[in-house]
Amino acid sequence: MIKKTAYSAALAAAMTLCAGAAAAADVKLVAQNPLVELSVFEEVEAKPDTVTIGAGVVTDAPTAVEALRQNSAAMQRVIDRIKAAGVAERDIQTTGLNLSARYDYDNQQRRQIFLGYQARNTVSVKFRDVQRAGPILDALVAAGANDVNGPSFSIENDEQYKATARRNALQKAQRQAEEYARAAGYTGVRLLLVNEALHGRARAESGAIMVTAARMDAAAPPVEPGVIGTGVQINVTYEMVR
Repeated sequence: MIKKTAYSAALAAAMTLCAGAAAAADVKLVAQNPLVELSVFEEVEAKPDTVTIGAGVVTDAPTAVEALRQNSAAMQRVIDRIKAAGVAERDIQTTGLNLSARYDYDNQQRRQIFLGYQARNTVSVKFRDVQRAGPILDALVAAGANDVNGPSFSIENDEQYKATARRNALQKAQRQAEEYARAAGYTGVRLLLVNEALHGRARAESGAIMVTAARMDAAAPPVEPGVIGTGVQINVTYEMVR
């Protein structure tokens, strides 16, 4: 968009992308020439370096005590297998623990029938060797996990990719602004304001893996990490100059 107006903005706050930027003093700028306001998005793709898997055990039993006892024993075997695979304790986190009654519905008698109790315990597992996703999934199932979902791929530190996206976005905005300026009879542009909004697909989810008895002896599932996109959107304002 091109417009000619007096321009006032918190330039120091907008240009400084840090925690203390909000405290910067307002600086008033007056543009004598038309302005160009652009919104530009740039994304950089990179290979993920972190994998997160949800693994749990679901146990049915006639009594609540027995359901929880069986579940706890089975879940401990799963956790021991996770640690044996080299996953650090800080990367293993319980995400759900549930104990509930199970019922079925008798259509003929039109009433609920008590079946027993179900215990469910789930942990989130993070590891940093994406090539091991398939074998680790297979090992978890072999250890007794029957409630598995993931994998979810992510980039643990994507700052270098965001930095590249920032440079690309600003260069693209500069080129576009200069095209507007030349079309309007000006020779160039002067940058007045940059505002950034982060956009990231730093995490890529895959569909849940359904574990059934028929798959307990299957080979390790093939897992492809692909790439993940992370990017920035910048809103920039230029003044046309001669």
